[in-house]
Amino acid sequence: MSLIKIMPCLDMKDGRVVKGVNFVDLKDAGDPVENAKFYQSEGADELAMLDIAATLENRKTRLEWVEKVAEVISIPLTVGGGIGSLEDIRLTLAAGASKVSMNSAAVKDPELVRNAAREFGAERITVAVDARRNPAMPSGFELVVAGGTKPVGKDAVAWARECQELGAGTILPTSMDGDGTRAGYDLEFTRAIADAVNVPVVASGGAGTLEHFYEGAVQGGAQILLAASVFHFRTFRIQEVKDYLRGRGLSVTP
Repeated sequence: MSLIKIMPCLDMKDGRVVKGVNFVDLKDAGDPVENAKFYQSEGADELAMLDIAATLENRKTRLEWVEKVAEVISIPLTVGGGIGSLEDIRLTLAAGASKVSMNSAAVKDPELVRNAAREFGAERITVAVDARRNPAMPSGFELVVAGGTKPVGKDAVAWARECQELGAGTILPTSMDGDGTRAGYDLEFTRAIADAVNVPVVASGGAGTLEHFYEGAVQGGAQILLAASVFHFRTFRIQEVKDYLRGRGLSVTP
């Protein structure tokens, strides 16, 4: 098994880190710069920063937030939310992001993924695949966009495979049914994506126990384990998670 990485996630709204359940009932989780500095010092391998209201509010991601966070960390920073064009990607990378994450824009214009990978490199392009369970879909999971609010009638696993073919370097699947619940990653969904692609997969949505992280890697097949609530509210320290995974026989960074 490849080296497992830990990725805290800063969900952003109105300049603050927030966290909810199933993308609603948001609670304040602090200042993004202070969180970013803390997580790097704690041993985070990467950091995600998602402007969760950008698409719903029909605006671009706030580049000033990106700049402030990028200034205080040296680990890779993935930024998503409101990124809808090659120019948006260029500006976000220039603001200090290492990678960008697209969701709604990629669904609307799949060629954006191809063109972005060609221009900036596949390793800088992540496609977020948000889904809800729907037995009418071949995989059982339907793709949703706009912060999980709009189903698009497309099979989520087939879409992940298409994104890899278009040139995406990372796939970030999130089960809207599990987000923020701390009931564990949606292992069925994560594994379906991991089996469908051969690029790194990020397990996201629902981590609540140390066992959940282990399951995300072993049963879910993810190389990167993303979590928010358990880190923001200090349920676990990052090194605690790494020590646990190491104790279960997985390879993690020091």
